[in-house]
Amino acid sequence: MEITEILSLEAVVPSLKATSKKQLLQELAARAARITGEPERKIFDVLLERERLGTTGVGNGVAIPHGRLPGLKRLYGLFVRMDEAVAFDAIDDAPIDLVFLLLAPDVAGADHLKALARVSRLLRDRGICEKLRASESRDALYAILTEPTTSSQAA
Repeated sequence: MEITEILSLEAVVPSLKATSKKQLLQELAARAARITGEPERKIFDVLLERERLGTTGVGNGVAIPHGRLPGLKRLYGLFVRMDEAVAFDAIDDAPIDLVFLLLAPDVAGADHLKALARVSRLLRDRGICEKLRASESRDALYAILTEPTTSSQAA
């Protein structure tokens, strides 16, 4: 699975301000509502419910909030680069500044897990994360996120 299958240029946010995890999730829900056509509150509730199961802050300043949403026709991604890192209860207790939101249809099955694995592999790469942190334009961020790699071609 390639990132281009779930992420559009319009779904890349090069600069976002939030002062708390809750505010960040609200901002993500609002932006995801615009790209999916689903109600903001429904998205926020799904994200909050998922966070109650355990943090999606995976460490090294990265969070991958995700959830299944009844009614979605396909997988959607949304990437956000924070202006300033925010506390997110991450597994390493470090604040996060790179966020990749993933929303899947409730019937997505293995596709949801494949997309989650693909995003996780991408954002585990410290070099890619450093490039994302150093880039400020939507176009540059999208290019970094969607650049084909040998590992993604095998996925």
